[in-house]
Amino acid sequence: MRIRPVALVLCTAVTLLAADWKPADSPLTTPWTAKVTADRALPEYPRPQMERAKWTNLNGLWDYAIRPKGEARPAEWEGKLLVPFAVESALSGVKRPLTPAQRLWYRRTFSAAPAKGTRLLLHFGAVDWRAEVFVNGKPAGTHEGGYDPFTLDITDALKPGSTQELTVSVWDPTDDALQPRGKQVLNPNGIWYTAVSGIWQTVWIEPVPAASIDSLAMTSDIDGHRLRLTVRSAGAADFTATAKLKGRTVGTISGKTNAEVSLPLSATELWSPDLPTLYDLEVKLKSGDSVKSYFGMRSVEAHADAAGHNRIFLNHQPLFMIGPLDQGWWPDGLYTAPTDDALRFDIEALKKMGFNMARKHVKVEPARWYYWCDKLGFLVWQDMPSAMTKTPLSNVRKGIAEDAVFPAEQSAGWERELKAIIGALSNAPSIVVWVPFNEGWGQHATNDVLKMVKALDPTRLVDGPSGWEDRGWGDLKDMHNYPGPGMFPVMKDRVSVLGEFGGLGLPLAGHLWWDKRNWGYKTFTDKAQLQTAYEGLIEKLGPMVKGGLAAAIYTQTTDVEGEINGLMTYDRQVIKFDSAKLAALHKALTH
Repeated sequence: MRIRPVALVLCTAVTLLAADWKPADSPLTTPWTAKVTADRALPEYPRPQMERAKWTNLNGLWDYAIRPKGEARPAEWEGKLLVPFAVESALSGVKRPLTPAQRLWYRRTFSAAPAKGTRLLLHFGAVDWRAEVFVNGKPAGTHEGGYDPFTLDITDALKPGSTQELTVSVWDPTDDALQPRGKQVLNPNGIWYTAVSGIWQTVWIEPVPAASIDSLAMTSDIDGHRLRLTVRSAGAADFTATAKLKGRTVGTISGKTNAEVSLPLSATELWSPDLPTLYDLEVKLKSGDSVKSYFGMRSVEAHADAAGHNRIFLNHQPLFMIGPLDQGWWPDGLYTAPTDDALRFDIEALKKMGFNMARKHVKVEPARWYYWCDKLGFLVWQDMPSAMTKTPLSNVRKGIAEDAVFPAEQSAGWERELKAIIGALSNAPSIVVWVPFNEGWGQHATNDVLKMVKALDPTRLVDGPSGWEDRGWGDLKDMHNYPGPGMFPVMKDRVSVLGEFGGLGLPLAGHLWWDKRNWGYKTFTDKAQLQTAYEGLIEKLGPMVKGGLAAAIYTQTTDVEGEINGLMTYDRQVIKFDSAKLAALHKALTH
């Protein structure tokens, strides 16, 4: 089946609207805001570790309407919304809040003619929160979860001819329920940010044979010089996998789907922040389906170093990890970076400052962010977005050690999404630590959850709750100390890490989300003061590193809305520090 590019099937009226489209007004823009156009909204293939040659990007202008939650599909549409930017964002062109009492509707057409022996897959990178999908008026599937990708086989809903209709209905309770939602709130203030609703990652379609590849599971074995590979497929089939390093074939194997095979490598080059070597991988089924992917060879473990201090080891060598708490928010796109270059910019800027990692804070990024971390050499500690509860959080602040009690349905939904996120991201060599809980936020069944995550992925470390509410389990024991720094004493069975510190603030006129209501843990009036204060923190950190501290995470990458404690301003227009001086300070800790 041949699917024509989206641009060829849009009607003239929509094409004119695309030419006239512009972002809604926003307090701040980024260097990439003006580069977003309605006919090229995040045009890159969204899933670099499972890429097909034939695909159609459905990003662009969709009809939209906001209606009361209980109403059926609208008969008329209110205007155009630029997918994949959330309705609350300026880059959506709409910038309207969505309340729990409302429902957001999307509609567009696309071109796809039914073909014998071919299935059509509809992919969503992420939709926050509950999405109901209809194709030509027929229910195609429902998904709950704002952070994990999902795929629907819409073949049976296609009608004769080439023009098909896609409708999506979204309901998002934001902070009015117990679903994972991170820092989103309906009333932004302090450390809580503007809510994000609806489609916020790329939507695309792919034609595949009846027997196709559903997913890949890849685990590197650096000591065995091999890749452990599972090709998952609903239709049993034989496959062939070929690995290449710098264009040269270094391994080939054939096997059966849904069973792990060992792909031996004739050359082994390890992945690290200093040398982020990636292998290319191509997997082909006899049915004709094929995908391109990549992998990195690296290991992560925790044990004692020569001095007897428990450390984090990368490729059997101890490595002190230092980097920022990374919120992943943008003033123009909120959850969604305006362009792929913008995603890359943050990582490159942090590497220039000498950081070797980031903790992705109660948010999950599009797959291309992890691709850039893999490609550029940047380690990731990945948080699970928090599902918030009020009473246990207040207990935490009073020093009362008490886990939240989630109703069975909400607990099952949270666990399903956690497992889905781990499954979706587990092939990224950059991810080295899973962080299921932050500071008691929705923390429940703590040790059971930590042990479940470790069982799901024993190849990575699991952070005990990051900050405040430790329950005695986890590879890492994680202190939060502002401005700090600080550390837990070295332990025989766990690694001492500083999961948050710093938070030094500097408001810069012309780069603020709000003129007032700005805050940091400690605020300065100029760059020189800020630089001196940061250097003082790192000077105090040095002896702790020698004494057994294994990682330190500084708050934070950028200012975000009212928070002005970023290394950069929210609009990414100003780096507040001397990057070269920071790099020298950090190199003394990591090398």
